Amino acid sequence: MEKTLGIIKPNAVGKNLVGPIIRMAEESGLSVKGLKMIHLSTEQAEGFYYVHRERPFFGSLTKFMSEGPIVVIVFQGEAAIEKWRKVMGATDPEQAEEGTIRKLFGENIERNSAHGSDSPESAEYEIGYFFSDLEQVG
Repeated sequence: MEKTLGIIKPNAVGKNLVGPIIRMAEESGLSVKGLKMIHLSTEQAEGFYYVHRERPFFGSLTKFMSEGPIVVIVFQGEAAIEKWRKVMGATDPEQAEEGTIRKLFGENIERNSAHGSDSPESAEYEIGYFFSDLEQVG
């Protein structure tokens, strides 16, 4: 069984989409092993997205991710990283497949409603950024 991090971004939390998004993940076969709602400071968002610090969108991304509460989730399941990324859809909602989170709820490439780890290494780092071992089950 594999774990991955999911984030429900501020725009989706603000629209009360937490339940529908988690339901979509669970219906795909993923199990919730950790979950909490937090409000990142800009500095915390910068720490999380440090790999993008040289990219032109870094400032707007970290500002967006700290503008309101987010929900961070540890998902577990067979091929969890791939499965969660498929449920989310393409980064750009306009290119995402019908029925995916980003197609249904995303506003644009940045405000796309959800984040997911892209590799086992990033999943380990990202889960550790938000969750201690005591905050995860299974």
